[in-house]
Amino acid sequence: MVQLDKKENEEVLLDTVQYLEKRGFENIQADVEGYESPKSYTKVGSDISITPDLVAEREGVKHYFEVSLKSAEPNLLKSKWRFLDVLTRMKNHRFKIVTRRGHYKFTDDMLRDLNLDKDPIKI
Repeated sequence: MVQLDKKENEEVLLDTVQYLEKRGFENIQADVEGYESPKSYTKVGSDISITPDLVAEREGVKHYFEVSLKSAEPNLLKSKWRFLDVLTRMKNHRFKIVTRRGHYKFTDDMLRDLNLDKDPIKI
């Protein structure tokens, strides 16, 4: 989710956090009140900052989660996903996409455009 969309979709983030807690994830970090904010990554020489939607651990492995909702800024979202995919592969972490009903096609199109072979988690 792009930073602009996070304020509008705070309820979706909370639903996703509850889903992860039920699945046994621990040390959940989210940009929601009551949770620690995930680490942000800033591009050198600019003011662009990338923050994952959710970060959690299970069995000692760190997982990065992105909530996929239709966005007015798909190119910015693609850049964010590409960066997080590369980062997680470098550090041997996991990167997963979470989506909701009504956003499946958008998510599949985005993943196809990026050539990411991921099965989104459907909540």
